Amino acid sequence: MAGHAAGFPGEAAPEHDDRIGPYRLLHVLGTGGMGRVHLARSEGGRTVAVKLIKPELAAEPEFRERFRLEVEAARRVGDRWTAPVLDADTEADTPWVATGYIAGPSLEHVVSPRGHGPLPELSVRTLAYGLSSALLDIHGAGLVHRDLKPSNVLVTIDGPRVIDFGIARALDSLPESTLTSAGMVVGSPSFMSPEQIRGEQLTPASDVFCMGALLAYAATGRAPFGGGGSGGVHAVMFKIAEEAPDLAGIEEPLRSLIEGCLVKDPTARARPEDVIGQVQPVATGTSTPPWLPAQLIAELGRRAVQLLDTDTPPRATAMASPARTHAPTQATPTPPHTPAPAPAPVEAGTLKLPQPTVARPPEPGPEQESESESVPKPELEGTGRPAPERPKKRAARKLVLAVAGVAVVAGAVFAASAAGWPPLGGGKPSGGPAGGGTASDVPRGFVGTWAGEVLRDGQPSGQFRRFEISEGQYGEVVANSISLGRNYECKSDGKLAGRASGGSSLRLDTKVVGSVPEGSCSALGSHTLIAESKDALRWEAAGRSAVLHRITGPERLPQALLGTWQRQLANGGTQRMTVTQEAVGSPAARMISEGGGEHCEAGMDLVSAGGRDATVRLAPPAVDRAASSGACVTGASSQLRAENGQLIREFTDGSTLTYTRV
Repeated sequence: MAGHAAGFPGEAAPEHDDRIGPYRLLHVLGTGGMGRVHLARSEGGRTVAVKLIKPELAAEPEFRERFRLEVEAARRVGDRWTAPVLDADTEADTPWVATGYIAGPSLEHVVSPRGHGPLPELSVRTLAYGLSSALLDIHGAGLVHRDLKPSNVLVTIDGPRVIDFGIARALDSLPESTLTSAGMVVGSPSFMSPEQIRGEQLTPASDVFCMGALLAYAATGRAPFGGGGSGGVHAVMFKIAEEAPDLAGIEEPLRSLIEGCLVKDPTARARPEDVIGQVQPVATGTSTPPWLPAQLIAELGRRAVQLLDTDTPPRATAMASPARTHAPTQATPTPPHTPAPAPAPVEAGTLKLPQPTVARPPEPGPEQESESESVPKPELEGTGRPAPERPKKRAARKLVLAVAGVAVVAGAVFAASAAGWPPLGGGKPSGGPAGGGTASDVPRGFVGTWAGEVLRDGQPSGQFRRFEISEGQYGEVVANSISLGRNYECKSDGKLAGRASGGSSLRLDTKVVGSVPEGSCSALGSHTLIAESKDALRWEAAGRSAVLHRITGPERLPQALLGTWQRQLANGGTQRMTVTQEAVGSPAARMISEGGGEHCEAGMDLVSAGGRDATVRLAPPAVDRAASSGACVTGASSQLRAENGQLIREFTDGSTLTYTRV
């Protein structure tokens, strides 16, 4: 196959330079970690999506075996509520699979503010019926989907369709240990099940929990456990494992139906057939009332007509220069300092795709590293210092935690928006590889949570650094960071500014989004992250360095630390500290000090509760000025431990404070 057809330079042609098997390739839909997906047509004129697997993956015997097993399993899944596997060659030098192409936008686009917004009750009930029916088909074929989320559900006039079996696991196939690398979590955090977060064996009940979260999203426009804003992915994971979902605004009986899907215990969770029994009869056919709002149906019809205008390119030039005829929805990221291509005009009444404007990596900003090194003041016995402003919520980012070595099967199907249709209500074209998003510029080995002690000019600094890294594109925020010093906590966002050609290192440009005490932090500027092993990164910035080790699973405070504790203050007053189970980045310890006519309240963010040393680290107290009176003096960052029934709070200078349980 010509390199253009498969997207792999230097690869031999299977038959013709514009064909794979019996399919004529029209243009590239997207590129993912497993390969490249093309919009194609069969010899009979059917529009399909064809996924070609990367040669380096095809050369791995374990990957080949997984690909064979999942193609076989996916063929057994019915095509009423999912995308059918039409054809495949698992033994070719370049393995490929062809699936039905579904002309409809993703549920994510429909429900987003750019689209229609939350769906009415009838639509959500029909969605529940379709998703439950799809799960019965998937589970009946011996598969667990494991990544049911809004971008993997396509909206069509006659009902929803489930796509992307890219990380599905055949129940009767290879052992779980062959599917994931150490420290990898399979799924998308806002739509994961508690057992996924805990790393437990997954059953079909896991998909039901994900369906419940998806139904809540469709009804309200928000994920029921949050979207990973300022608290990050760990806050979302903690809520899924421990807290009740946010179902505000959902009326009965739909609310009870969704609650039944979101039960924490998988053995007590509703089954797909239970959901079907609650929502029948359902409107999905042409003889029944439409299941979607009229405006949305009209938009779907218009777009379906546009798809028919996609020409089959002449054989001689079909793939010679795909960007000139039909540009990919998401082009390969523009290298740093390379001008982005200018958008081409779109002619009315056709589906000539606009050349995408690719985000250009930002030039390094003027911000320079400056982290407070001032001497800590006495511990919360009065400050007079204004309370620090809470950092603004960061935009929720979709975090797809990829699984190593798993074949993409039905994930070759895309929403019509992937073929160049703009999101409902306008906006830039979207789509991409299996999973509903564009290919990430962050290598999967970097994705996760990392932390370690900081050296300055090669010497211990007493500082601690933590990164949460997600997938994303050049110029996007792909990292949240916490820098903990002796008497400060700095929170920052990092945009992807560059990476090594082999994916062995990343460069981030950072911006401070939170500071305790207020005004004590400014950005380091450029950060470099270098892969040392699958479980270790080296971080370097402005003379500082650290070996960051991967943190796996939710970070939880030991039970012995939880509760309310008390100590006597030097002025004769008392200080009470209440420790609760909170997500990293949130106040897990709150203090109230009273004495000498003063009342001081403050919270301390949890910075770490896991990792290699399992140390519980707290940020310096942030005074709640509105609830305090008097000269409230704050203290330094600290570590907590339980010892002989007491709570010990230890500081970097070796001093300690002892609390007794109330």
